[in-house]
Amino acid sequence: MLPLIVVATHAEAERLLDLNARVVVSGVGVVAAALATAKALAEQKSGLVVSAGIGGAYSPSGLLPGDLGLSSEIVQADLGAWDGERFLAFDELGLSILPDSPHTGRFAAWNHAPEVARRTGARLGPMLTLNSVTGSVEAANFLERRFPGALTEGMEGAGIAHAALLAGVPVLEVRGVSNAVGPRDRASWRIPQALAATRRGVAAALEVWKEREG
Repeated sequence: MLPLIVVATHAEAERLLDLNARVVVSGVGVVAAALATAKALAEQKSGLVVSAGIGGAYSPSGLLPGDLGLSSEIVQADLGAWDGERFLAFDELGLSILPDSPHTGRFAAWNHAPEVARRTGARLGPMLTLNSVTGSVEAANFLERRFPGALTEGMEGAGIAHAALLAGVPVLEVRGVSNAVGPRDRASWRIPQALAATRRGVAAALEVWKEREG
């Protein structure tokens, strides 16, 4: 069974097509990613699902453009309800993303993620998924307080992780850092370097998977 790599865009896919894996372009966003992953897993079984792409890094992570982050867990960070200025997560609301067991949208990553991080020198930590990209210092600070140790922000990881969970397949998120989370300063983005970092992380994950589980 080949691993499945899910990316949001064709630009992200182009750097990965020569790797020994199936590459699926989902489109942008958590719903598109979940549906594409579920469809791909229904069509062909996989031993590992990798959510891959570029993303922004939270300042306390220490990650800079061109660096690499790997998930210790994948968090659907905006899942909950606002009560005035207070945000209530699913555990506080008593809700679950699953019909028959409690689950708050925090997905455990593949248990060999630490080995991939060791080989690549990547940071390992929580990765956040949001439906809207953060665009202010205040919003970034709020998320950093809610999720201590969060590395990066993307729009697909939790959807891919949800589909992988339902299929019983381990999942890993790999993000090459293109920019800092916060105000949109496109002049500071480093997309080629982020794409190169993403490829490095995915290639190492596939290497570890082949050695340990393939």
